[in-house]
Amino acid sequence: MQLGHTTAVAVVESFGMLEAFYPGRIDLGVGRSGQRRVEAMREKPKTPKPPREWHEIDGVVIPAPFDMRALLTDPRLQTRMAVLQQPQAVAPDFADQLDDILAMLADRYEIGTVVPGAGSGLTPWIFGSSKGQSASVAAAQGLPFVASYHITPATALEAIELYRNEFTPSEHLSEPYVVVSADIVVADDEPTAKRLAAGYGHWVYSIRAGGGAVPYPDSEHLPPLTDDQLNLVRDRVATQFVGDPDQVAERLEALRRVTGADELVITSVTHRHEDRLRSHELIAQRWGL
Repeated sequence: MQLGHTTAVAVVESFGMLEAFYPGRIDLGVGRSGQRRVEAMREKPKTPKPPREWHEIDGVVIPAPFDMRALLTDPRLQTRMAVLQQPQAVAPDFADQLDDILAMLADRYEIGTVVPGAGSGLTPWIFGSSKGQSASVAAAQGLPFVASYHITPATALEAIELYRNEFTPSEHLSEPYVVVSADIVVADDEPTAKRLAAGYGHWVYSIRAGGGAVPYPDSEHLPPLTDDQLNLVRDRVATQFVGDPDQVAERLEALRRVTGADELVITSVTHRHEDRLRSHELIAQRWGL
């Protein structure tokens, strides 16, 4: 749930209802909204920095950071931000919203009791992409942290490092708890997996070029990306794990070692839903699940 697009009470009520229907099966994941990230980039002075080179750690690719500043002036981005909130509305501070959510869940909210939600036992999991507010807030509140390697592979490690360094034990956790995300496509053999994943670069390009996430394309009917298009998405394509079950499991294990993750969360993006299901089925079988 992106908190900048909703209210704390709506989050607690919605997830409290889900928890009532499916006890013990619901994770409350929250993160800052895209609006807040854009505002932070606009307000932060742009100072020259030496370029960061691509490198690998134990086989895990750490690309150079993607510079999103070029997208800030795109009118399509402004339109999407406008339709996601009420006119003239200002997104509350992320840390303040999280304070309210924690108080509501613990039934310590001064204004009143939020039902359903109060006393539900839900623990927020904080999503983060860099060594910024999300990682710091997760650490300060003693909450689990989910680092998005599958979206921001260049900065996931530094986000995890900050979280661990600043972690304060809480009623929720006595020590840091890290989850790392990865985008995978698994098939019975490597050529099939590569064919199924061939549209990934086009899909990411549609987002980064300002057009938004288009329906995932059919790789059977796609022209190759141009050099300029590929340069815009190279970091994401290089950090997608594609192959047979053994190949993908090996890369996921390397990611777990390098990040020290307590859990991995995976997503599979393909044109056909059945290929996504098969991808998860194959990696689950490989892990003995």
